[in-house]
Amino acid sequence: MTAARVLVIDDDGDIRRLVAELLGRAGLSVEQAENGRSGLRALHRTPPDLVVLDVQMPEMDGWETLERIRDLSEVPVLMLTARGDELERVRGLKAGADDYVVKPFGRQELVARMQALLRRAGPRGEEPQVRYADDRVTIDFAQRTVTFDGVDVSLTPLEFKLLAAFVRHPRQVLSRDQLLELVWGDAYGVSADQVKLYVGYLRRKLAPEDTTRVPIETVRGFGYRYTAN
Repeated sequence: MTAARVLVIDDDGDIRRLVAELLGRAGLSVEQAENGRSGLRALHRTPPDLVVLDVQMPEMDGWETLERIRDLSEVPVLMLTARGDELERVRGLKAGADDYVVKPFGRQELVARMQALLRRAGPRGEEPQVRYADDRVTIDFAQRTVTFDGVDVSLTPLEFKLLAAFVRHPRQVLSRDQLLELVWGDAYGVSADQVKLYVGYLRRKLAPEDTTRVPIETVRGFGYRYTAN
């Protein structure tokens, strides 16, 4: 049986080497990345079974890296942080992390938590979606670029996540609450009017001269549906 693959993303070389040594002893295959960008490249190149991600990194920190990972994959992510307060943990879990370990960590606990995540994840799933294309929209998830009818479109991170939610659920009616969960991460405390507002923003960004060309259909009383072929 092929050993499970773990991608360790941390700018601290000592931490990377320590984690790699611990996981190697546990029979796991480990790849190391020194920052978020190189970690994302490694994830695209060979999808791992688990990601260990440091929060405090220069340039692209753990939060931004986690957001990019979640655009591409549902791979389990265990975050490492020097802060152990409750708000920090809640932020990580709401952002899509699966577990949270505070530095300095117990070696046996770290390995046990990773093995538990791998067991829950089960067999390796599909490779992350790197590109999407239909007759109108093309998305490069790795580069976060979008074209509509062959024209480059600049989207905010929230608009990009909204479009990604639509293209990943083609011809499916998504309610406002579903979109709040998919895009905002939590429906609590966010008005459903935000969905209507940002769908409008997205339509105008994609086709400013004629928003009727945008294949996002309003289904009155239910929500929205993406209808492109």
